[in-house]
Amino acid sequence: MKLLSLVLLAGCAGAATTRPAAIDPATTRTEVRRAEEAFAAAFRDRDADRFFAMLADDAVFLGPQKTLRGAAQVRATWSRFFAGAAPFSWHPERVEASADGALGLSTGPVLDPQGAQIGVYSSVWRRQADGSWKIAFDGPGCSRP
Repeated sequence: MKLLSLVLLAGCAGAATTRPAAIDPATTRTEVRRAEEAFAAAFRDRDADRFFAMLADDAVFLGPQKTLRGAAQVRATWSRFFAGAAPFSWHPERVEASADGALGLSTGPVLDPQGAQIGVYSSVWRRQADGSWKIAFDGPGCSRP
C-alpha cells in the first residue's frame, strides 16, 4: 500500500511539472498584433522575402477569383504585388486570440494608396513551435455595418 501511494504521488508530481504555464490573453493579442503589423510593414517596405517568410507552409489565401493553397502558390500569385509602389495597405483594428494561445485573429481596413478604405481583411495566425507567428488563413473580412 505504501509503495502504491509513493508511485501515485510520484506520478502526480510528474504531471504537475509538465503543466504548461498560464496563457496571458493580453500578451498573446499583443504578439498577434505585432506579427500583423510586421507583415503589413514588409509589404509596405516592398520586402518580399520578409513578407513570404511569415506564411505558414499550408497557408490559405482567399482571393476574389480563387483560393490559393500553400505558401508556394501564394508566393507565385502575390509576387506581382511587389513590383512598383504598394497597391494597397492595411493595419489591424481588432485582434483576438484563442484561450490556449495557439491561434490569433487580426482584422482591419484595407486602404488604397491615397488612404481611402477599399475593403476589410482578416488574417488567422498560428503560433509556431518556436513561439513565432505565421499566417494560416488570409482573406476578406466582413463588411462594415
